[in-house]
Amino acid sequence: MTSPRRLSAVPAPLLFVLSGISMYAGAAIAVDLFGHAPPAGVAWLRCLGAAVVLLAWRRPGRQAWRGRRLALAVVFGVVTAGMNVLFYEAIARLPLGTVVALEFAGPVLVAALSSRTLRDTLALALVAAGVVAIADVRLSGSFLGVVFALGAAAAWAGYILLGKRVAVDGDGMDSLAIGFAAATVVLSPLAAGTGEVWSSPRMLLLGVGVGVLSTVVPYALDQVVLRRLGQGRFAVLLALLPVTAGVLGFALLGQVPRVPEALGTLAVVAGVALRSRETVRPVGEPPG
Repeated sequence: MTSPRRLSAVPAPLLFVLSGISMYAGAAIAVDLFGHAPPAGVAWLRCLGAAVVLLAWRRPGRQAWRGRRLALAVVFGVVTAGMNVLFYEAIARLPLGTVVALEFAGPVLVAALSSRTLRDTLALALVAAGVVAIADVRLSGSFLGVVFALGAAAAWAGYILLGKRVAVDGDGMDSLAIGFAAATVVLSPLAAGTGEVWSSPRMLLLGVGVGVLSTVVPYALDQVVLRRLGQGRFAVLLALLPVTAGVLGFALLGQVPRVPEALGTLAVVAGVALRSRETVRPVGEPPG
C-alpha cells in the first residue's frame, strides 16, 4: 500500500474521489450480502474484515495498547462501526439517496460550527444544497429508517471529531486497527444471523472484501487528509463522495443525471473550491 508520506503530496480532493470509488465498490458487495445476512450483521462482518486486515498489516506495538491512546482508539472504533451499522439499517428501509442526504447532516453540522467567514458560510450553503439535489430527498417511507439515518449522521459527526484526534494525537493507522478490533468485540451480538455467510467461503471472502474496500482504504485515506486539514474543511470535502457516486453511475452504468443532480454536482464542486484551500501542517500541530 502507498506510504502516507507519498499520499500526503496528493491533493485532498483527489484522495476523497479515490476514497469514494473504493467505498461505493464495497457498498455494491454489501448489498449482495443483504440477502444472506441482516444489515447489522453485514456491518459487523465489514468491521471484522477491516480489523483482521488492519491488525495483520499494522501489527500495533505495545505502546498503542496502553492508556489514553488505547481509550481513544476504542471509542473511535466503536463510534465508526456504529455509524456503519446505522447506515446499513437505514438503506435497508429507505432509498439510498434519502439516507445520504439525511446522513450528511452530520458533516454539515461540523462544518457549520467551524465556519468563521462569509466565504465559509457560502461554501457550506452550496455544498448542503448540492448534496440534497444529488440525493433527491424523499422523506416518505419508514420512520424508523429516518431515525437510523439521523443516528448515522450524529455518528458521522463523531467520526470526524474523533478521527482528527486519532490522526494528530493517536497512532493513526495503528489506532484504526485497534479501534476496529475493539468494535468487533463490542458489537459481536450483531453476528447473530450471519450463519449462512460462515458456511460459504465465497461469502466470507466478500465480507472481508467489504471491510477492505469500504473501511480500510477510505478510512486510511481519511487519516492522511485529517493530518493536514481542519475538521471543517474535511467535513465539506466529504460532499465529494455523492458526486463520485454520480460520476461512476454515469461512466460505468450509463445512468444519465437529471437536471437537479447535475446542478447539485456543480454546486458541490463550487462549494468545495471555495472552502477547500488547505495548509499542510506538521503532524501534531493543531489546526489554526
